[in-house]
Amino acid sequence: MLRDLTAQQIADLEWTVRPAPLLGPPFPSPVIADPTFLPPDDTPDGQWHMWAHSLLGLHAYTSPDGIDWRPAGTVTRNALRGHIIADVPGYRLSYEKTRLFMPLGLPWSSWIESRSSDDLQAWSAPTVLLRPTLEWHLRGRDSAVSNPCLVPQPDGTWWLYYSAGLTQLTDCGFPEPTYIGLATGPEADGPFDPLPDPLLGPGDGPASLCAGALKVLACADGWVGFQNASTWDGDHSGSEIWVLGSSDGLAWEVLSDRPALAPTGSGWMATHVYALDVRDTPVGPRMYFNARDGYHWTRGRERIGLATPAL
Repeated sequence: MLRDLTAQQIADLEWTVRPAPLLGPPFPSPVIADPTFLPPDDTPDGQWHMWAHSLLGLHAYTSPDGIDWRPAGTVTRNALRGHIIADVPGYRLSYEKTRLFMPLGLPWSSWIESRSSDDLQAWSAPTVLLRPTLEWHLRGRDSAVSNPCLVPQPDGTWWLYYSAGLTQLTDCGFPEPTYIGLATGPEADGPFDPLPDPLLGPGDGPASLCAGALKVLACADGWVGFQNASTWDGDHSGSEIWVLGSSDGLAWEVLSDRPALAPTGSGWMATHVYALDVRDTPVGPRMYFNARDGYHWTRGRERIGLATPAL
């Protein structure tokens, strides 16, 4: 199990990608993205549960085995980049919320909110966890905080890792998050206070273009983070998943000279490997992620895949 390994041991794992994607985008959306999941030992019905967003909103899926998924409704519209936690008692789903998926060229405005549930079917009214308030949360008229990752701390408090700001991918025609920050709070519902400076930004480690997002897990010697870092090679953008380690959850170090997952140059993972969720499960660690098969948004499609490590 990942929780029994050091961050360096996790960084040294070899991940094998299932050849075919598990989920494709629902019509008419060109993407299904940013999966987050719970294994059957953490769910009330013993099923695998996943949430992912399209341009239509944040969708739920269920599966008997974590491979064959079926739709289970839409949790909320105008929402994306979700993260689920089993917050005993109950569950908590946090996500980026916006007023509308506005046409490109108009200002973007988003915040992070969460809903709770006892059964993963009926959800509470939303609670706002974080709004963009700092200079690096903004880009011109755009304001964005996104990619929530709620992490309980040993002292009973909660840390909210999140992405902020936007950087335009000129070859794709859409932006990705510029920075990764941290906000702290006394409860899973906050209130959360953001640290004044980002933890990671452009130029930190492999993120030559923008920091993307970070999913954080406790491990044997502290914390391990899985970052989908955006890059620019002079002609094209890219995105890969890298493994970082930290003793205190604040200062992060890249632990390998190669990514855990990278684009393949062809097929459904051709150009970008994006956001992910990774957890221990009854059948071993699993990483669900989304990948892109082309650059510009009018041509590329995003699908969800599965990677597993050799332990």
